[in-house]
Amino acid sequence: MIPGHGSNHPTFRRSFLFAIQGFRTAVHTERNIKVMLCGAVFALTMGVALRFQPLEWAIVLLCCAVVIAAELLNTAIETVVDLVSPEYHPLAGRAKDIAAGAVWSLCLVVALVGIIVFVNAFLRLL
Repeated sequence: MIPGHGSNHPTFRRSFLFAIQGFRTAVHTERNIKVMLCGAVFALTMGVALRFQPLEWAIVLLCCAVVIAAELLNTAIETVVDLVSPEYHPLAGRAKDIAAGAVWSLCLVVALVGIIVFVNAFLRLL
């Protein structure tokens, strides 16, 4: 289907519903999404406890959203790879490993950003 053409093209509202359905599917079926969401809830709870400033909130919210989005993209890539290569193939495994590596490297950077933000907020309270 060509985007924006034909009677089968979903409406703007239906596109949002598909996105919500995709998010729900990932939450119900993927362990890593649940872990990322728990980490986000923990970070937000700690932000309340440490009385984050607006910029700290912006940084933490952006980091949480980027990590969750990256994990959703990784899940989509793995799903497509499994669809086109149901049996093991070294290239399929490589594609899945690289996608997971992208999420892992992003998580390392986000962890460093989190340390900076949380330590700064903690020291401000002392």
